[in-house]
Amino acid sequence: MAKISENTKKEVLDIVYNFFADECEVDISSLNENTNIIKDIDGDSLMFLELIEIFKKKYNLDIELKTIGKYAVKHPVQTIGELITMQLLIIEHENKILELDK
Repeated sequence: MAKISENTKKEVLDIVYNFFADECEVDISSLNENTNIIKDIDGDSLMFLELIEIFKKKYNLDIELKTIGKYAVKHPVQTIGELITMQLLIIEHENKILELDK
């Protein structure tokens, strides 16, 4: 488990915004925390998996996709802000993320 610093929050935000700007071919300045990934910028669930892999490598995370899937069923992600929040929780809690619901 990692402690989330302001620097980590900024890194995650920058990676997510740059990722969606590149992948969805939109101007980064048009993105905000309320941007709906599917409806507004034609994103998809595979992009979420790609981002998870990026963060797993960057932060050397020990988390299984099925754990993230179980958490996402109860906490669906639609906006960039929700995705950033979930990603920070994954970085902080890794495989213990399911314990947050207890």
